[in-house]
Amino acid sequence: MATRTKKKAEETEATEEKAPGKATGRTAAKKKPAAKKAAAKKTAAKKTAARRRATKKGDDELPSVEADAEEEATPRGKGPHYLVVVESPAKAKTIKKYLGSGYTVKASVGHVKDLPKSKIGVDVEHDFQPEYEVIKGKEKVLNELKKMAKSADKVFLATDPDREGEAIAWHIKEELAHPDAMRVTFNEITKKAIQEAIAQPRELNQDNYDSQQTRRILDRLVGYQISPLLWQKIRRGLSAGRVQSVAVRLIVEREAEIKAFVPEEYWTLDALLEGPSGPPPFKAKLSKVDGKKVELKDRVNTEALVSELQGAAFSVAKVDRRERRRNAPAPFITSKLQQEAANRLSFTAKKTMTLAQKLYEGVPLGEEGQTALITYMRTDSTRLSDDAVKQVREMIGTKYGAEYLPEEPVVYKSRKSAQDAHEAIRPTSLEYPPERVRPFFDAMDEQDMFRLYELIWNRFVACQMKPAVYDQTSADIAAGRATFRASGSTLKFPGYLAVYGAGLTPEEESEKEKAKAAGEEGAEGADAVGDLPVLNDGDKLGLQKLLHEQHFTQPPPRFSEATLVKELEEKGIGRPSTYAAILSTIQDKKYVEKLESRFRPTDLGQMTNEMLVKHFPHELDVTFTATMEEKLDQISEGGAKWVSVLRDFYGPFKDTLEKAKAEMRDVKREEIKTDIACEKCGNPFVIKFGKMGHFLACSNYPDCKNTKDFKRDAEGKIVIVEEETTDELCEKCGKPMVIKRGRFGRFMACSGYPDCKTSKPISIGVNCPECKQGYLTERRSGRGKIFFGCNRYPDCRFAAWDRPLAESCPQCASPYLLQKFSKRDGAYISCPNKECDYRREVAEQPGVPTDPGTSSAA
Repeated sequence: MATRTKKKAEETEATEEKAPGKATGRTAAKKKPAAKKAAAKKTAAKKTAARRRATKKGDDELPSVEADAEEEATPRGKGPHYLVVVESPAKAKTIKKYLGSGYTVKASVGHVKDLPKSKIGVDVEHDFQPEYEVIKGKEKVLNELKKMAKSADKVFLATDPDREGEAIAWHIKEELAHPDAMRVTFNEITKKAIQEAIAQPRELNQDNYDSQQTRRILDRLVGYQISPLLWQKIRRGLSAGRVQSVAVRLIVEREAEIKAFVPEEYWTLDALLEGPSGPPPFKAKLSKVDGKKVELKDRVNTEALVSELQGAAFSVAKVDRRERRRNAPAPFITSKLQQEAANRLSFTAKKTMTLAQKLYEGVPLGEEGQTALITYMRTDSTRLSDDAVKQVREMIGTKYGAEYLPEEPVVYKSRKSAQDAHEAIRPTSLEYPPERVRPFFDAMDEQDMFRLYELIWNRFVACQMKPAVYDQTSADIAAGRATFRASGSTLKFPGYLAVYGAGLTPEEESEKEKAKAAGEEGAEGADAVGDLPVLNDGDKLGLQKLLHEQHFTQPPPRFSEATLVKELEEKGIGRPSTYAAILSTIQDKKYVEKLESRFRPTDLGQMTNEMLVKHFPHELDVTFTATMEEKLDQISEGGAKWVSVLRDFYGPFKDTLEKAKAEMRDVKREEIKTDIACEKCGNPFVIKFGKMGHFLACSNYPDCKNTKDFKRDAEGKIVIVEEETTDELCEKCGKPMVIKRGRFGRFMACSGYPDCKTSKPISIGVNCPECKQGYLTERRSGRGKIFFGCNRYPDCRFAAWDRPLAESCPQCASPYLLQKFSKRDGAYISCPNKECDYRREVAEQPGVPTDPGTSSAA
């Protein structure tokens, strides 16, 4: 190939040497100005020199990648040519800018091969050999890549720098069959990173590929053998997964804890006191009685203590003043990014990862073109490059001052289970601060993407700043045999809070709860805001009022996206890169639903979990799932053989599967008899399981098709849920319309069903502002989220996520307003017109949900 390349270069040089003569002839004919002629000659000479340098490097080295991004690609046959294969078209566009001529950058658009959909595709009898095939619809992409590879001197496989990316690269190499295909990886899409990666290619990593292949085979063995069993026994279309089913189990078990929870009464006692200097008063909390920690369990004992303390003298027994430091959080890893985006921005994990992917691949920044703004967003490491730390420290010193900069760079430890393959998530360059790039995001109408970028930027800058410093004062106040404690703190030095804000991170929330649960001294006042008056030992205090209040212990909260991701991470279930897909799948399959931003198991989810846990206790065990992740890590590190791991798993699993096939309840055909008689034919009702969960059906079906919804009371007895009636009459038969619930929420149906099948959506009392003919109804999307649309759909496609109100805007006369909700501001009403800034706060109204994620349909 070296000879061929040299020959091509010589021919190119000869052509270039002749070019000036030809150009002169054309110039004479066209009377071209001498200046332009000289410029053309100079450009040709530069190109010739560049090609000479490229040729001298030989077959094993690369051409210069310093070419202008706007320069046309080198024509085939005029020098070495290289094909770079990435996963996404957006990334291809960004990378091409940094490589210039001599390189063609093409996207595979994700995986090109996978196990077949129509069958299990794994030969368990012959060491679990997988049967890969080209994914339907990817033939055109592969053919184009093959065509490009034929004329390429080298192929660089630059898919994502993780195990899945390694598998994609492996399959592409197999299909291209190019003799010189190498792997390149980079943590960020910057000119420096890309050129360094291209200059240092490597062979594909067999261990990483084996690890990813093992994960894929495991998921196929579980999913394609348990899922058909669920189809047969419960309902068609269900799925089971090695990780997703464990996530559902966590949600179901949390719901069981909530239902089994028995509230316990307790009381708190606070003293409203006035210091020696007078108002304003401050509050102190009862902490001890007779020198021991006190727990007030009932009204009688609490009121007796209140009576006893009414005449007691209050004085300061001890004052403790100290400095409290609050350290900056570590830079983002994938799971922490998902948690913070959920807490601070109310993003789902899926939305967070989708936006982060775009920031990593590149967004258009005006004349600078497609530019990658963050490093790779699938990582479990808090490690930062020396260059990045150096740059951010320089920026902190310049922008915030030397007092905000630690003497040495801050280094964060990663978790023991971290693969540590990539850096933490950070901006690729400090040349793109949020204020500079915001106009480009606004022009794209991508405000949410900007908010996520700003969060990543702020976290990265904050992690290298000094801690925040508080002056914290705690005072023990004696009153008879009781001791009260008052706490307050004021911010002395903001440190990293100047960038990241004062909100608690998930880690800080967790630590605070643990401290309170352990009864640590000062845990209650650690987050106290505001200063106490000047107090000294022995000061006499004036009692204004004793405040005693009844409380009840609360059950554990349902999981939100942030807390479920945290739970999965802490228990070692799955990998951070899979969390978004897990949360989406368990909602898509209707195993759980999200109400008030919290996960609740559906009837289907509880039923499926019950069956799986009973018949697959080992596979559905949390520790087993976490242990399997560790084995996958061992494979990637060369410490375990993938076939051995699969053998160890499949032997016991196969026996469990055969036993489950024989013993699992056939819920689909199961009918549980009740002593409730059908009011239409007198036959007893039976409990069946359908798409909407358990329901009562007449045992005389199909002659009698009467069905009822039901619930169970505290004693477990069946209580029929009567249909909600309306004053509206059926337009076809004249019978009253009733409220029913279906797959997409509540609707009105004729009470004469099945003889009359008339149904219609329920109006929310707002006329459609778009078509002016229909009315707005409450509906439920395929993912279970409530939205509001026109009843004339699909003729009218008006839709809104926030609840419209039948009230015109007092500023711009918009025919309707929107009821919105945010964690920070609570419920409020605003105008849907983006150019109008009308907004007002609103108190909760009976019957009207204040959170757009909830509704009566829930």
